Amino acid sequence: MCGIAGILVAACRDPKSLEAIGEMTRSLRHRGPDGEGLWTDRDAGIALGHRRLAIVDLSGAGRQPMRSASDQYVISFNGEIYNFRDLRRELEAAGHQFHSTGDTEVMLVAIETWGLEAALKRFAGMFAFALWDLKTRTLHLARDRMGKKPLYVALAGHALVFASELKAIRRFPLFCPELDLDAAGSMLSKGWVPDHKCIWRGVFKLPPGSMLSIRSTDLAEAGSAVSLCQRVDHWWSLAEVAAKGLERPILGSDDELTDELDELLRLAVRERMVADVPLGGFLSGGIDSSTVVALMQAQSRSPVRTFTIAFAEGGFDEAPYAAEVARHLGTDHTELHLSPDAAREVIPELPRIWDEPFADESQIPTLLVARLARQHVTVALSGDGGDECFAGYGRHFMANRLKRQQSLPLMVRRTMASGLSLLARVAREDFLRGLPLAANVRHMLRSDRLDRLAGLLTARHEDELYQRLVTPPAARLTRHSQCGSIDSAPKLDGLLSRLLYDDMAGYLPGDILVKLDRATMANGLEGRCPLLDHRVVEFAWRLPSEAKVRNGSGKWILRNLLRRYLPDRLIDRPKQGFDVPVAAWLRGPLRNWATDLLADMRRDSENVLDSTRVQGCWLDHMRGQDRSRELWSAFMFQAWLNEARREKVPIDPSRTLDMAGV
Repeated sequence: MCGIAGILVAACRDPKSLEAIGEMTRSLRHRGPDGEGLWTDRDAGIALGHRRLAIVDLSGAGRQPMRSASDQYVISFNGEIYNFRDLRRELEAAGHQFHSTGDTEVMLVAIETWGLEAALKRFAGMFAFALWDLKTRTLHLARDRMGKKPLYVALAGHALVFASELKAIRRFPLFCPELDLDAAGSMLSKGWVPDHKCIWRGVFKLPPGSMLSIRSTDLAEAGSAVSLCQRVDHWWSLAEVAAKGLERPILGSDDELTDELDELLRLAVRERMVADVPLGGFLSGGIDSSTVVALMQAQSRSPVRTFTIAFAEGGFDEAPYAAEVARHLGTDHTELHLSPDAAREVIPELPRIWDEPFADESQIPTLLVARLARQHVTVALSGDGGDECFAGYGRHFMANRLKRQQSLPLMVRRTMASGLSLLARVAREDFLRGLPLAANVRHMLRSDRLDRLAGLLTARHEDELYQRLVTPPAARLTRHSQCGSIDSAPKLDGLLSRLLYDDMAGYLPGDILVKLDRATMANGLEGRCPLLDHRVVEFAWRLPSEAKVRNGSGKWILRNLLRRYLPDRLIDRPKQGFDVPVAAWLRGPLRNWATDLLADMRRDSENVLDSTRVQGCWLDHMRGQDRSRELWSAFMFQAWLNEARREKVPIDPSRTLDMAGV
């Protein structure tokens, strides 16, 4: 795992721009604390940078940028190729020799032997890399299938610049950052900037499963980031995988399907346990992380290191479940109980770490558990991806119930919705706190959730129900957001399939994987996701719906698999998630922080946020109505904006972001 950066200068332009590669690369030191490498060809107008986090082959033979044995290619690579040992054996059988024991050299030999696209299709891993072809003077940028590793691309003056994080692109002297208010509106609606957008105009993220090939002579005619995007080719398509999987579902008994998943996940976990440094796993006690850790321990000769973070506040503590799972599996478990003060202390760091505005409050425990794990290991496996692959969110297993209720007369459903809306007005947080309710029940009775359910009940047909399910409740609060289904979504049959695709193509790369990448990399820790192995994803799309949602709950097949390793009492419990008590914090210890940000909004001469509407939302929250979702997005955006302005970022004053309703 590493950080990469690069510059390609247009032909006949000043090659002095390449000198910025040093500062760009140094800005990514947190991603690779073990070393730095720079490679420049001034005549060709190309510079590559690399920060190294040494995982496999800790010797100097693994340094990057790395040149191929034939001298045709130079690569700067961020990520891991998990099946590199199998590929190496195949290449050695064909007569190739290797001088290192890592995966980067295997990638170069594979590309030389099979060609770039054919090699990409044989790589099982997470990656973003830049490959320079010295013979054709062509730059190839590529990203893994699911978008686990980030790669930002921009045109700045006469140069193409790219990097693992925006902070490196900001170091290029000719880059002039300007706020993209459409992206900002999406962030305020969703809590994150979608993967097909960027907070800065003129910057785009290379899409998952794609590559971009360009020569320096092409830059003059490229003209803009939009035209660059049109040059992107997909070497793997989630849309095609989903469509083909639904066309050719797997047939078999429950045990046969579970056996196949067990075998696939064992392979995915085993490949991700290859490392020359200490390795462990995140363990929350939920289905996904417990499955990953169970398969790790089943294939390890010694106790696996596991880590969990606990908040002893407001019913958010899942540490006892994680501890029970760890005891049953026999892992070497580390549990850190955080005081509310310790958890809140990281909030000022968040805008700098995430680089784009980001408001998924679970970023706090994710960052803290990564920080804890890094004290003991350099690699940690996580359970991310289980919800998106196997239907773990409430909208997934509610879809069939809501679809059945579509058969009820609209007037009946409107009456039910009116009752829920009335209950939402009564179910203020201060009222719920006084009731002896479990944390998950209190979460279900939140006023915003009840209002949302009321809106779902009145959908007139399946398409409208789908749109309401995928559109965040706050989307109506902005004029500039473009929320909803993914633009390139295929025409899939079935409400559940449409929801799963939307989550896998949108929420996963835009939120979940961004959260994991930034939290781990900020601590020089590599995070690996066995449940997002492309073979597991392709298998999941071939599963019948009843293998995912059954008996009113999701992830049926994962639960069935986990029963081979854990007793039912550690499996059959309500989903809680990696939550923090933001609503209570905003009324209490974060109140001064929030009011300072409100003051910043009011002083903002460019009126990026409508401070009057945010103030109204704040007053509602203080009166007991839970508006923490909207407020957290607004506050995290303003905190990010303050950080950006400290670096003198220009913002177009002709456009104002209207948070109508906030």
